[in-house]
Amino acid sequence: MHSCQICGNEIDVALSRCPHCGSDQENGQQGQSLSFSKKFYQKTVNLEQGLPTVEQALHRLQQAIAAARHEHIRVLTLIHGYGSSGKGGTIRQECRKTLDYLRSKGEISDVFFGENFNRRSGAVKHLLHRFPELSRHPHLNNANKGITLVVLF
Repeated sequence: MHSCQICGNEIDVALSRCPHCGSDQENGQQGQSLSFSKKFYQKTVNLEQGLPTVEQALHRLQQAIAAARHEHIRVLTLIHGYGSSGKGGTIRQECRKTLDYLRSKGEISDVFFGENFNRRSGAVKHLLHRFPELSRHPHLNNANKGITLVVLF
């Protein structure tokens, strides 16, 4: 196993394409470590897996951010789902409130809600300029209300 050079998720060494983000992988020597200063790292975390309670999902959120910092992840894509009510589920709402709070405290750099993750947005243009690898993000321009991107320092 090794980390995808684009999204940072663990993938089998034998794969030439990441099953998480679809990016082609360079064929390097097995066990070769990647330089964090030269590579962009993005990771996707599914907060709704296993149908957690709101409290469990918020705990996973905190754990995901702590792990991402430890792993030198720059952008964390959170899958929190949209909910079945048609107006956004409680997990989505509470995760986004928590992320807004963390941003206001300076614990995370920025937050991009999936429905606003569009190339035409000025803030997203700046994000894509900063992290060009995100131009291949599978949720770019999809108006996906069930995800949120978190930019870490």
